[in-house]
Amino acid sequence: MSAELDSLLVRRRRALGSHAEISYDRPVHVSHAEGVWVHTIEGEKLLDVYNNVPHVGHAHPRVVAAIAQQASRIASNTRYLDDNIIRYAERLLASLPGPLDTCLFVNSGSEANDLAWRLAKAHTGFGGALVLEHSYHGITEAVTALSTAVRQAPAPHVEQLRAPPANSASEVHDALNRLGARGFKPAAFFLDSALTSSGIHDPPAEWVQRITRAVHAAGGLIVADEVQIGLGRSGSHLWGFERRGMQPDIVTLGKPIGNGYPLGAVLTSRRIAEPFQKRTGFFSTFGGNPVAAAAGLAVLESEGLMANAQATGTYLRERLQGLALEHPALQVRGCGLLVGVEIADQGGRSGDSLTRTVVNGLRERQILIGAEGPRGNVLKLRPPLPFARPHADQLISALAAELSAARARFDPR
Repeated sequence: MSAELDSLLVRRRRALGSHAEISYDRPVHVSHAEGVWVHTIEGEKLLDVYNNVPHVGHAHPRVVAAIAQQASRIASNTRYLDDNIIRYAERLLASLPGPLDTCLFVNSGSEANDLAWRLAKAHTGFGGALVLEHSYHGITEAVTALSTAVRQAPAPHVEQLRAPPANSASEVHDALNRLGARGFKPAAFFLDSALTSSGIHDPPAEWVQRITRAVHAAGGLIVADEVQIGLGRSGSHLWGFERRGMQPDIVTLGKPIGNGYPLGAVLTSRRIAEPFQKRTGFFSTFGGNPVAAAAGLAVLESEGLMANAQATGTYLRERLQGLALEHPALQVRGCGLLVGVEIADQGGRSGDSLTRTVVNGLRERQILIGAEGPRGNVLKLRPPLPFARPHADQLISALAAELSAARARFDPR
């Protein structure tokens, strides 16, 4: 690393804490970005195959203009009447099934899941939660308890289910019985519709429906966490829960819906929302403010991205499957433009160690990806939705070279 980068890292650790997370062994010192490209101060042009925050692409001109125009007029809160806020809520609700007819705005996916948990407990009168193993739903105290990926052990009111293809009907009932034995009835089952932190899976509808039927029968609600897969990333449906064959009682949205501008939303039914509003006076000062609503509307106006996620995602998975024929340790999963590539242990090295090597190796080849899964051995490919075939070809070329180099380093035979 350069002396300038070293100095900046020292300052960062002093200002943000020495354990503040940072990506890659050689950090990315960002200058600017556009579309699917990130440019560094050092002059690198990096292909972004990682960030779902810029859903319609980095620095999208329509989104930037909408934010600037609204900010130049007024940036305030939702206690005033504003056409942008109402139109945005109406547009979101019109894209959802009938029972979901009420929108509550917050500032992030974490806040959305926190509010969903409060709504579920208030509506059911129960305090138990069902989640997947290695789940992740946010950073507030309440949803950290539901995020078993960041806890050493589940909280007493939380029970876990294995990720697919596991889980029989009896396993779900056993989990609910274990909750009951600890004095908790289920307020909600939380599911990241992309099953991202659990390893990026794409299970059949029957897998989810077994769980949701059991939770509803026990009096709990179903919460679809759409932060990772919502707004067409699956390629087949606008919302991930539709691909799963679910009818959720609550849907939560976060970072991608504002394309990087802080925005989150909880979409539910009036029968759940209004009693809670009346009893608590719930309000978020900046949640859904006019500038955020303008950004959200501009994101919704982008066309063709779901079709591109389907076409490019299918092409990318086909190319990856071809790569897996040469590298049998790879297993390809996912849908649309949310793809996971699991790396098995090989050549005396663990899959998570190999994954870290590949992630950092690709960064040196000007490709940004991430790692995911309970063992940290799944390559996470989750680019902005304008990602196209030439970008997929560039990724495959770099990944093939990096996998061959890694194999030569660690298995010289």
